[in-house]
Amino acid sequence: MNTKKIVFLTPSVPALRTEMQSLLPSGFTIEFADVNEKDCHRKLLKDADYVFLGASYLDAELIQAAPRLKMIQKWGIGVDKIDISAAKARNIPVAITNGSNSAQVAEQALLLMLATLRRLTYAQKSFMAGKWPNAELRTTCLQLTGKTVGLFGFGNIARQVAKQVQGFDAKVIYHSRQRVSIDIEQAFKAEYVDFETLIKQSDVLSLHAPLNAQTHNVISYEVIQKMKQSVIIVNTARGELIDEVALVQALKEQRIFGAGLDVFVNEPPQMDNPLFTLDNVVLTPHAGASVKEAVTKIVQHGFNNIARFEKGESLDSADLIV
Repeated sequence: MNTKKIVFLTPSVPALRTEMQSLLPSGFTIEFADVNEKDCHRKLLKDADYVFLGASYLDAELIQAAPRLKMIQKWGIGVDKIDISAAKARNIPVAITNGSNSAQVAEQALLLMLATLRRLTYAQKSFMAGKWPNAELRTTCLQLTGKTVGLFGFGNIARQVAKQVQGFDAKVIYHSRQRVSIDIEQAFKAEYVDFETLIKQSDVLSLHAPLNAQTHNVISYEVIQKMKQSVIIVNTARGELIDEVALVQALKEQRIFGAGLDVFVNEPPQMDNPLFTLDNVVLTPHAGASVKEAVTKIVQHGFNNIARFEKGESLDSADLIV
């Protein structure tokens, strides 16, 4: 039998490789990149039939370096690191794992909301340094209960967040490129507002939009100036949605209460990044979907897409980018 080769471009730990090997469909082999470097990727891609990738770049040069490539499968939903035009020029479909990590990323957003409002970073550092900041925290922390949570973007992840925060009696408002149906709004108890209203009324602004020309640096210093001084900004989407320099300035000036960030402009960020010096931020390493329960689901989803494509079967339209 002529086996087909899948290349997994994003460096992974042994446990993930073992899991992927165990879930590999019949008739396929898989090879893994050891480093996130172009030379390594180029070598792997030269005889690849399929590519599966997470937070790795797949530019036009690499796509051209893969003459046998049939399909590109993305781990998760963000395709900003893939040259979609180059794939389209070669009629290579690009697929995502739509909905497979929504609950996990939504949990991370909720985690960052609570940790930022309750000043977890500062509280833990102070406590572990031998202090007891109990009295101070009483007058410097905020609660999530009863707040207005604004969602920028209203896809699967944002809708999960909307459900979760209603357990805190929060009001949910949202803004997205296209307004969803009234039925969906009612199901998730979310009110559509324009962008200006979103940034002015939100006590918590949580970002859930894809990165593109319209959303790049959408949270600028000018936009931050229009927000409540008590607002927190949570980002589990893409770091480039926020002007990071402007955010640091606003945090230093205490123009906003705080920020909870799982994503950054440069990943991993350099250790001299000023965000590491601030005690009104909570930072996590792009780990929104990094839970055991999500791995099997995402891998099976991606492999299922690849196996179906190889058989000539159509993929779910929600998974197909091109």
